[in-house]
Amino acid sequence: MTTNQSTILVIDDEPQIRKFLRISLAAQGYKVIEAGNGTEGLAQAALGKPDLLVLDLGLPDMDGHSVLKELREWSPVPVLILSVRAGEAEKVQALDSGANDYVTKPFGIQEFLARVRALLRQVQAGDSPQVVVTIGPLSVDFAYRRVSLDGAEISLTRKEYAVLAQLARHAGRVVTQQQLLKDIWGPTHVEDSHYLRVVVGHLRQKLADDPANPRFISTEAGVGYRLRER
Repeated sequence: MTTNQSTILVIDDEPQIRKFLRISLAAQGYKVIEAGNGTEGLAQAALGKPDLLVLDLGLPDMDGHSVLKELREWSPVPVLILSVRAGEAEKVQALDSGANDYVTKPFGIQEFLARVRALLRQVQAGDSPQVVVTIGPLSVDFAYRRVSLDGAEISLTRKEYAVLAQLARHAGRVVTQQQLLKDIWGPTHVEDSHYLRVVVGHLRQKLADDPANPRFISTEAGVGYRLRER
């Protein structure tokens, strides 16, 4: 039994698998919350603040890789993939996208529980993911992908949001152009700095941010950008 009850979110569209895991995990003292699709799972991850997430890749509304990608935009919660997909390419893709471990179905429950314990040991006590970053009048809500300024929601493109979210996750620190380009456009675009300049320009317009006297986004010449802390 666990002495400090951890919460585990199971995202799987098979009711029998969820029931089996719920019984097995509850018997070890864990609190279990469930979701039958990716959309519900992301919402539960934001609201339930689980200590560990068990994720199936074959979900009815969105692929598990997409769930993982969205989750990693705002949460570092450990993720254990549980899937019938046994190919090496699937495992590599999941691990490269931020999964912490990968178990294939059918699986042995004792090995599964051992992997759960190992991942939970890596979670530092009291270290919960930051879901909302607020800098003065600017607020970035990672869970719902919302940005507001002075209480009014701002409409951003996917790339604009991705750049701002990356800067917000590292508020007060410089994020290099190469890192932003690699993370948002992919490793083949690390030299395409004009993409980034255009997006940052649009962001500044929408945030009413003067590049000569920035409230929010500072340019570190030849290096990258920094979201100023207030």
